Amino acid sequence: MSKVNYIHFQFLPMSVRVLFSMVLLVFGTGYLMAMFQVWESHAGKDGNAMLSAKDLMISYSGNPEGTRMETALRGPMSDMLPAEKKTVVFEWLHNKSPQEDFDSKIDPILQEHCVACHNPGANPHLPDLSNFDGVSKVTATDTGMTIATLVRVSHIHLFSITFIFFIIGYIYTHAYVKPAWFKCVVLATPFLSLLVDIAAWYLTKLWTGFAWVIIIGGALYGLCFAIMWFTSMYQIWFYKVPQEIVDSEGRLPSLHKA
Repeated sequence: MSKVNYIHFQFLPMSVRVLFSMVLLVFGTGYLMAMFQVWESHAGKDGNAMLSAKDLMISYSGNPEGTRMETALRGPMSDMLPAEKKTVVFEWLHNKSPQEDFDSKIDPILQEHCVACHNPGANPHLPDLSNFDGVSKVTATDTGMTIATLVRVSHIHLFSITFIFFIIGYIYTHAYVKPAWFKCVVLATPFLSLLVDIAAWYLTKLWTGFAWVIIIGGALYGLCFAIMWFTSMYQIWFYKVPQEIVDSEGRLPSLHKA
């Protein structure tokens, strides 16, 4: 008979199984919200509604054919202006953003729709659109995220996502999965994919083809998250464990207590 080196969910106290289930529910909801946030942040930057590799290329390496303002108005800020006013702004941008047209054509639009949020008093982290000097900083060629921004976002992702996958991975270690190597691959892949994904953020600034690596890396740890989530939740409450585990762990009656 094979030796069992872990305690299956069935032999954990009811209180622990409830705790694991609640953690999985919250993490699952949080992951769905994160997917919506990725969509809102990147989709549409290439002018199409769907999220694409080109959207990621523009986000990280910039758009040599446009400006930061145009990229934002075609992407996450697309709902902030009516179509006819966006057309006016785009025409101004395509004419090299002349200052003489700013006061008469562009500033009234920005004052009505944008300046409430885009001013230093409201949010110092957003571009200042309250005057021409501030607007001129977002009408230059779009070069994507700065290295400083990438470093800031990188350390947040590295710590937070590692924390998430450590917890959900620990829960998953109590599942019965054969072969054992598959279980280990599912546990290890999210951490390796995270490193590759974040490295590709920087490399995309050198060669835009690395945007596909970002997509593949994100898809891999998304797939592993789904495998661990559904396997764990199912086995916590509905799975009937094989006899070898019953024989091995059934000798530990104290674990049945809540």
